[in-house]
Amino acid sequence: MKEVFTRFCTGLTKIEALFKQKGHEFMWNEHLGYILTCPSNLGTGLRGGVHVKLPNLSKHEKFGEILKKLRLQKRGTGGVDTAAVGGVFDISNADRLGFSEVELVQTVVDGVKLLVEMEKQLEKGQPIDKLMPSQK
Repeated sequence: MKEVFTRFCTGLTKIEALFKQKGHEFMWNEHLGYILTCPSNLGTGLRGGVHVKLPNLSKHEKFGEILKKLRLQKRGTGGVDTAAVGGVFDISNADRLGFSEVELVQTVVDGVKLLVEMEKQLEKGQPIDKLMPSQK
């Protein structure tokens, strides 16, 4: 994640420099952050996603609740409104507003780490009650 995030920041900085050379800038507002074409991406606009295989956890009755508490969302690997195939999901940060890019990426890193721990417990036939996250 760190390497991908670094490449993202480097590329974005280069694109921004090219825009500025032509007299343009990204739209930014102190209250909302960067203004993009999709209102769901106001703020940083950063959606840090990881493909992760969770065949057991995704069948757990509290899977949706777990994601909500971790401030994560799931998609199929084909993007928005696609189904997961073989228990593989694109897990990403649910928030865009009110957090820095680093905080959003860290939310994904920490959340996916916990999801993988839960998946491993379920693979062994063990309960995940002790791993359940509290509300963020």
